[in-house]
Amino acid sequence: MRAEPALRPLRGVSSLATLRFWRAYLVTARPYLCFVSGAAGLAGLAAGASPSASALRLALGFLPCFVAYGLGQALTDVYQTDTDALSAPYRPLVRGELGEREVLAVSLGGLALCGLLLAALCPWNLVLACLGVAGLLAYTPLKRRFWAGPAWNSWIVALVAAMGLLSARPSVTEALASALVAPLLASVFFSYAVFVLLGYLKDVEADRATGYETLPVRFGRRATVAASALSALAGVLASALLLREHAPLAGPRAALGAALWLAGLGSLVLAHARALRVARDADAHPAIACSARGFVLLHAGEAALLRGSLVELALALALGFELALARRPERSQI
Repeated sequence: MRAEPALRPLRGVSSLATLRFWRAYLVTARPYLCFVSGAAGLAGLAAGASPSASALRLALGFLPCFVAYGLGQALTDVYQTDTDALSAPYRPLVRGELGEREVLAVSLGGLALCGLLLAALCPWNLVLACLGVAGLLAYTPLKRRFWAGPAWNSWIVALVAAMGLLSARPSVTEALASALVAPLLASVFFSYAVFVLLGYLKDVEADRATGYETLPVRFGRRATVAASALSALAGVLASALLLREHAPLAGPRAALGAALWLAGLGSLVLAHARALRVARDADAHPAIACSARGFVLLHAGEAALLRGSLVELALALALGFELALARRPERSQI
């Protein structure tokens, strides 16, 4: 039986154990991946924002979208300690430094706060937030089925873009009538599926040993890369359609947005070129890092091209991702 962990989220503000808990929770949440949900939310905000949308509204919509990935990541890790014990033994939950109940409480509480903040901007966001949490709780059993995991993960991230859009444009009628909604959600859905599919390449042996029938476990690495390439193509085409539906920008801001978007496209291509050379789990992380970078850059570019005033935030998002990724605690893990 695993010993009761010593770390708790609250043991007095100055408690060393409290500080150690939050440090371990931060490792569990993988904050460098918050830039993924941040990019999805920012693209949604840009697609929904009217010229009169205030900077405060956009900031209040962006913050919960940004932190949602980390909270959700910690939540799903509670239910995946079996495979993580083999593929990611550095994680605090696997090492017994954190208790599952404490991580669940903090993650669900944080997600609830995010949902309430987004609901203050648009009440319908509360429905989407509840769907997202339910999706996270159901993720682990669905990951065991090769046909379910990537799509299940992807629609949850697409919900983040939808909540961003509703936060900027709280009228559901107007949002649904927008020609930007379908290509936005398709762009996020398919481009995130790339990250999921290539991410499986680092856990093939652990997933096989613990009964997770992911796509590479069932059909092999090459088939997984091919499926990911098709998803990338669909995501990029949807992104191009999204930008075509919007009045084109001009000037330096448009050039910066286009540069981000093209860098995202290049990163997705490079991710698959690297993935084709992966023969062992330990060799997969460069391709996976490229897929995450491609997602962040593609959707940061969308945001900058859809709303020129967001160029600085889009650039900060791209730079912040690189800095956070470089500081991750385990180089072979994404």
